[in-house]
This record gives sequence, C-alpha cells and structure tokens, in this order.
Amino acid sequence: MNWVKKHKLPAIEAIKYNEQPYLDLVNLWQALHTLFNSAQNCQINMDLLEKILNKPVTQWTPFSVKEFKSSISKYNNTSTPGPDKLSWRHLKVIINNNSCLKSFINIANACIDLEYWPSYFKMLTSIIISKPNKVSYNIPKTFRPITLLNMLGKLIEKVTGKRL
Repeated sequence: MNWVKKHKLPAIEAIKYNEQPYLDLVNLWQALHTLFNSAQNCQINMDLLEKILNKPVTQWTPFSVKEFKSSISKYNNTSTPGPDKLSWRHLKVIINNNSCLKSFINIANACIDLEYWPSYFKMLTSIIISKPNKVSYNIPKTFRPITLLNMLGKLIEKVTGKRL
C-alpha cells in the first residue's frame, strides 16, 4: 500500500475463529464481518426517542462559506482518498473556486432541508490492516478495519459536527 509507511509484514498463520481455521476468502470474510459488526443485531431502546421528540425544535441556519473554509483548513493533505479518489488536498483546491464552494454549500443545505443523506455519501471502501506488535496474527482481533468514505460527504459531516 503506497499510502502507508513501509514496515515488515508479520508472518501470517491461518486465522482462527470459533476454534476453526478459515482458509478460504468467503469464510474469512464472514469471520471478520461477524467480529467487526458485532453490534449489528443488538436491541435498541426506542424509549430514548420519546425524550428527544419532546424537546423544542430550533431553526437550522444555512451553512456559510466561513464554516466550510475554516473546517477544511484543519485536515491533512496526505490523507487517504475514499472511493471518489478525492483527498483533502483536492477539496481544498476545489473550494478555492467560489462557484464550487457555493455548490457544496447548496448540497449541504439541501441535505439538511430535505432530511436526506444521498447514497453516494454512504459509499465506502473498507480495508483491514494488522495491528502492530502482535505475537501472532491468527485471530481476527489482531486486525482492524479502516473505512474510507467519499470526501464531499465527509466534509459536510465535519462541518455539521462542528456546528453541533
């Protein structure tokens, strides 16, 4: 992977899950998926929503140029791009064009107004990397997933999160 620092790869044994080695890709994926998505089928306490619904509603102010510019300036230009192949460096150049910036702001405001998050922003690439300095790499917990999202959606999330 040309976007991470070079390091010596560990000797890999067959990954074991539920005391069985997983040698083919389908079974290995199932073991990793089960481990990393363990909260997927958990019960949710919906009573918490009742408390939220009783809170007063406030008006959402449209996003500003200043919010977007100050938010994006903090991010590292060398970060790994997501499925859209854009990085923070690319977005910083694009945002310097006022027409593009206003389009991004219009998209962000439309997402809030319509209460809709486009599926394009949900597209991701997941990679699984080994955790450093482990004695053995034969169990799924010695690895961790990294999720790479499309950058425009990530930028809108960051601006929204900063405001909240």
